[in-house]
Amino acid sequence: MSVTEIPPRSGTAFTMRKGDVLRVIDPRGVQVSDLLAFAADDIREVISAGRTFDYEETIRLTTGNVLWSNRSNPMLEIIEDTVGMHDFLLTPCSEATFRHFYPEEPVHRGCFGNLAEALAPYGVEPDAIPVAFNVFMNVPVDGASGKIEVLPPVSRAGDYIRLLARGDLIVGLTACSAGASNGGSFKPIQFCIEQPLVASAAQ
Repeated sequence: MSVTEIPPRSGTAFTMRKGDVLRVIDPRGVQVSDLLAFAADDIREVISAGRTFDYEETIRLTTGNVLWSNRSNPMLEIIEDTVGMHDFLLTPCSEATFRHFYPEEPVHRGCFGNLAEALAPYGVEPDAIPVAFNVFMNVPVDGASGKIEVLPPVSRAGDYIRLLARGDLIVGLTACSAGASNGGSFKPIQFCIEQPLVASAAQ
């Protein structure tokens, strides 16, 4: 099983076939990874936070939950999760994010810019980038006020999530660039594709 490392504050894109399993690994702990998925045969079909929350009836997505597309098709199924804390509310950080939240820091293109560059060869334009599934991101929601907060991830070194492709996909993946999301430091993310998975969901 070949493992690829995404350097800190960068991103990549790749394809998956139906039945493949993506393992996203936090090798050092306390590091977020933004994940996007597009249908390989029509990039206008993309993961949707709204559809996912609707069909899964929760914002706490973990083992057994599915990430759905804007066309109500299953795209990725979480089949193993050693963390259990991820976010599907917040959009990828961008230059505008850094100007808003980090005015004293150098402006960085963030996950949005990294995803846009990585996905461009597949025909995905920046305006087509939706809310990402933010792997390992810790965004608690206050039940009374609805206020959200970004806290350091609870992931530890070696923690991972495994996602089963329910169709042929184009995937974008980052090592997040926003300090508050990652406990104040920037670390790599690792991933590998396990081929294939024999499971009823892959049929």
